[in-house]
Amino acid sequence: MTRIALLASSQKGIELGKTLQNTLLKLNSESDVRLFSARVAEGAELISSTKDFIKSNFQAYQAFIFIGALGICVRSIAEVLESKKTDPAVLNCDENGQFVQSVLSGHVGGANELCKEVARLLGATPVITTASDVQGLWALDILGRESGWTLEPHFTSEVQTLNAFLAGFVDCAKTALLLETRDPETRRLAQTKPEFVDIYTSYHSIEFSGYDLFIAVTPKLYAPPLPTLFYRPKVLCVGLGCEKNIPPDEFITSFKQNFNNLGYAVSAIQSLGSADLKASEPAFLQLATALNVPFNTFSNDELNHIQSVPNPSDVVFKKIGIYSVSEAACACLAGEESWLVEKQKCTIETLPKDSPRHYTLAISQLKDTARKGHIAIVGAGPGDPELITLKGKAYLQEADLVLYAGSLVPQELTHYAREGALVKSSADLSLEDQFELMKRFYDNGQFVVRLHTGDPCIYGAIQEQMSYFDKHRMSYEIVPGVSSFQAAAAQLKSEFTIPERMQTIILTRGSGRTPVPEKEELSKLAQSQSTMCIYLSASLVETVQTQLLEHYPPDTPVAVCYKLTWKDEKIWQGKLSDLAELLKESGKTRTVLIVVGEAILSRGERSKLYDPTFSHGFREASQSERTT
Repeated sequence: MTRIALLASSQKGIELGKTLQNTLLKLNSESDVRLFSARVAEGAELISSTKDFIKSNFQAYQAFIFIGALGICVRSIAEVLESKKTDPAVLNCDENGQFVQSVLSGHVGGANELCKEVARLLGATPVITTASDVQGLWALDILGRESGWTLEPHFTSEVQTLNAFLAGFVDCAKTALLLETRDPETRRLAQTKPEFVDIYTSYHSIEFSGYDLFIAVTPKLYAPPLPTLFYRPKVLCVGLGCEKNIPPDEFITSFKQNFNNLGYAVSAIQSLGSADLKASEPAFLQLATALNVPFNTFSNDELNHIQSVPNPSDVVFKKIGIYSVSEAACACLAGEESWLVEKQKCTIETLPKDSPRHYTLAISQLKDTARKGHIAIVGAGPGDPELITLKGKAYLQEADLVLYAGSLVPQELTHYAREGALVKSSADLSLEDQFELMKRFYDNGQFVVRLHTGDPCIYGAIQEQMSYFDKHRMSYEIVPGVSSFQAAAAQLKSEFTIPERMQTIILTRGSGRTPVPEKEELSKLAQSQSTMCIYLSASLVETVQTQLLEHYPPDTPVAVCYKLTWKDEKIWQGKLSDLAELLKESGKTRTVLIVVGEAILSRGERSKLYDPTFSHGFREASQSERTT
């Protein structure tokens, strides 16, 4: 729960404080937001003086928001300041709510983000003076905090403090950035890289003599020759096995030493795992507590389900019915059968030989976080480059290879690709040629975007690609896109579902060279008279019209939509009885969507969602409904 203290010194400030208090509580009802003033006023808790209140409560709240003159704020906090690592966030807002200034603990305490939020709520101007924010640079002291990263500095005689490192960074010192994991935060770093930063994905490819500073996002241990900030993303999954009742203290000391000797940072551990029979093993439970990570156990069936463990043991199976404990457990935790470190047999040499002192460990990396080959099937949207999703755009900016459907995806969308990426149209490539190209990049540990028009799940021809990826055990994902039927509704300024008249949208196609199942023939689907969006059927228009007229009235509105949201978009509208003539008039046979239904340009109906006489989970009905 976030505790925020609002401090107002005038009646006008108190009124603004009440407004801000109510707004903050609506955003997060679990927060504790209190308004204080040395002036007697309704709604404000009375204090003897602002300065005395701050002196007694400075560490009792995560944030203080002063409403009034900045001088009052500064004089009130001056005597209690201790450290940027522990001081709470302090903001100051004028009584008119025109400016909100981040005063103290901008990064670590979160004052800068709170400043932006309060400014949005008040319609005010945020005032932030932190050097990195002013220059648009990364806030290195809190980088990756929301993603759970741990910061581990490595200093040299030239740079001996975090402040000195930060000063060099904001002065644009030449910096090498190593990214050995992949997640939304590393994607953001790649997209917002300053000009003085160069990105690497392999430590051994860095020529350190050309740099002043080094930033590394990695679970691995290195000894670089430069001042370094190591960021440890929690991506390592550790499987454990041991003799019963192994001494916890000695085990923890030995585990940390062996883990470091394997070249990995203990702070990058995401979870620990073992067999169910070890669920109460004191050493494992205490290690989990010491590392502040979860300890999970798995049944024999779950562990034996991991088929490709590198070192299965028949001896262990005869004893406890499991072929592998540590290797299988870390694979279960990671979500995939791959290992950074196979089973290691460890001995605590400081313990007597006749006491429990043997254990095993194995390490896997959390699925989809390794900087290795990965493929994203991305929906490009209907055509307008601005209608791609934020995630789709981010992937295009990160990709090493962009393979796009050249005949269907506007080339402007590929302009999002980063400099140095290979951008290739698939129009002249067979499916086998596409697979060969994608797998070549994938096997080199690179990121591939397969860019499809609209949304990949609608006539996207991605099933055969996924079969290939599955067969070759390739990592991939699907990023949805805006479909052309949604673009049609927007361009036609229509809602395709009308209250109490039609609540169904049918996405289909006519039966041509690629037949449709008999039960899905247009004449049968038309019985519902729903809004129907017909793809890939312009060349079949006479048949389409005939089948639709079996159930739709001849005057049902239709729209022939060509290249929706492209620069050369065209839309022809009319009645169903004129559909074939409209298509003939358009002269178009490809990239055409036919929309049929009375929802086109319909007006007049009112949704009950915002009807004052209709109650729902977020609003009570008006008296008129409750009494009827």
